[in-house]
Amino acid sequence: MTTEQEIWAFLDRHLRSIFSRDVETYRATTGDDLSLYEWFVAPHRQDGLDFHFFMIDHSWAGTGADYRYDLLEPRLQLYGDTAIVSYTFMLTVAGETGIRHTLHNESRVLVRRDGAWQVVHVHKSPAWRAPREGG
Repeated sequence: MTTEQEIWAFLDRHLRSIFSRDVETYRATTGDDLSLYEWFVAPHRQDGLDFHFFMIDHSWAGTGADYRYDLLEPRLQLYGDTAIVSYTFMLTVAGETGIRHTLHNESRVLVRRDGAWQVVHVHKSPAWRAPREGG
């Protein structure tokens, strides 16, 4: 497996751990020094894993529902043992009220530590047109 394939496979494993409530895999694929910006949660940086463990434990992502995610316009920038992945994240959830889609732009910084990749920073932003564009 090439490094590029390895990184995308790692990211899939990491993201699926969130939606499947797999805390063990999430812990293994995420650095203890995680920092993140999630515009839909708070306008401030969050640090560490405790917030996400709480969210995973309480099924924040609609766990149990039928879901899929797609990475639109994925891009990988690789710099030795550091990788930056960016994409538009589209989550589709099928529930009792029908199918719901949510989108946001996302960047994740990964570092290879002791031969294994870990997510150390996440930045999410809205995926809609800027107000200056009339939308």
